Amino acid sequence: MHRIIRNVRVMDPSDGFDAVTDLAISAGKITIRGAVAEDFRAEEILDGTGLVACPGLIESSLQAHSPGHGRDGDLASELQAAVAGGVTQVVLRPDTQPVADTPAILQEQQLLAEKLALARVQASAALTTGLQGQALSEMTALLDAGARVFSQAKQPIRSAALLRLALSYAADLGLPVMLHPEDSELAAHGVMNESGLSIRLGLPGRTAVAEQVGIQRDIAIAALSGCPLFFPHLSTGAAIAAVKAARQRGEKVHCGVSIHHLLLSEQDVGFFNVHAKLLPPLRSLAERDALRRAVADGDVTAISSDHSPWGIDRESMTFIQAPFGISAVEWLLPLTLRLVDDGLLSLMAALQLLSTGPAQALGLPAPSLQVGSVADLCLFDPEAVFTVNPASGASRGRNLPYAQWDLRGRVRYTLVDGRVVFRA
Repeated sequence: MHRIIRNVRVMDPSDGFDAVTDLAISAGKITIRGAVAEDFRAEEILDGTGLVACPGLIESSLQAHSPGHGRDGDLASELQAAVAGGVTQVVLRPDTQPVADTPAILQEQQLLAEKLALARVQASAALTTGLQGQALSEMTALLDAGARVFSQAKQPIRSAALLRLALSYAADLGLPVMLHPEDSELAAHGVMNESGLSIRLGLPGRTAVAEQVGIQRDIAIAALSGCPLFFPHLSTGAAIAAVKAARQRGEKVHCGVSIHHLLLSEQDVGFFNVHAKLLPPLRSLAERDALRRAVADGDVTAISSDHSPWGIDRESMTFIQAPFGISAVEWLLPLTLRLVDDGLLSLMAALQLLSTGPAQALGLPAPSLQVGSVADLCLFDPEAVFTVNPASGASRGRNLPYAQWDLRGRVRYTLVDGRVVFRA
C-alpha cells in the first residue's frame, strides 16, 4: 500500500533530521523523506499539519500477562494500549504465568502477536528456570525459539557463581541480558523506600543501598564475560554513576529509568496509595532530582513506562498486599514531554530516549525515518492538552497515579510496517 504523510514535522533521532516536509511509504518502508510530487499515487494521504512524526517508540519492559489468568490484562489489551501511545515495539517481561522459560511459551507469544498484528513483540526469555535463580534455563533452545534478550524481570540472582555462568552463556549466544540489580538480603521484603516516611507509615522499607550494592556486583561479574548488560529501571543516582563509570572503562552496559521515577517520589505514596507502589520503589526527592540530572547529562540510555497493569479487583488490597507496578504505556510520551516542559530535555533528546536509545541498549535495529527504513512511526500533536482518565485507556490496568493530571501531547496515528494500527 502507498501512503503519504504531508506537511509534517519529521524528527528523527537516528540522524538528527528535523524539518517540516512529507513522507511517502510504500511496501512497508519509507521511500521518500522530502517533498512528494502531487502526482505520486497513494491509497491514503494523511494530513500532518501541526503534527510531529518520529520513529515508533520502544517499550523495554512490558508486562502483558500472556500467558496468564487474564484478569489483569492480556497481550491483546496491552498491545492496544501500547500502539495508542505511539509504541511500535515492546519487550515482554518473562514473569508470566507460567514463566517464559521454555520455547513453547515464546512460540505461543509470537503466534498471538502475529495474529494481533499490532506492535512488534520482542521476546525476553527467563535467564533462570522459573526466575528462581537456582538453575539456568535452556538458553540455546530459547534463542532458537526467538528470544532477543534474556531477563530476570524483577528477580535478582543471589548466587554470584550462577550469574557469572549465565552471563558467560549469554555472551557466547550473542544476546544482551536485562537485570534487576539488588541485594536480596538488604532489600528483604520492603514495599517502599526505606526512610523516615516508611517508618511513619509503618511500612517495611527497601533501602536504596540494596540497589547500589547489587549493581556494583552485577557489573563486576559481567566484566568477566563481556556480556552486554541493560539495567532498565534504576532508581538511584549512585547506580547510574556506576553504569557511567563502567561505560567509561569500555564495558558493554546501559541503563534506563522509568518515567515514574523522574516525575514522582516517595511522597506520592501519601496515605498508602497503592498506585504508587513500584519496584524499585519511588525514592526521595533528592534521588529523583539526581535521576533527572543524570538524564539531562546523557548518562541514561532509555526511558520506559515499566508497564505493569493489574485489574480493578486489586483496589481493595492493602499497600503491603498490592502488587508492584504502574499501568502507563499509553501515556509514556506525554509524561516524558513533562521533562521537555521542565527544560530538562529538548524534544529531540526526549524522542531519542524513547526510541533509538532503547534499541541501542537492547541490541535491536535502530528505528529511523530515513529512506529505506521500515515504516514504524508515531505521529503526535505536541500541543494537544488533555486530562488523564484511566477508565478511557485501552489497558485493562487502571493502576496509575496520574488520574486528573493535565498532559500535553496526543498520539494521532501509529504505523507499523506502514500499516495504521492506531488512529485517534
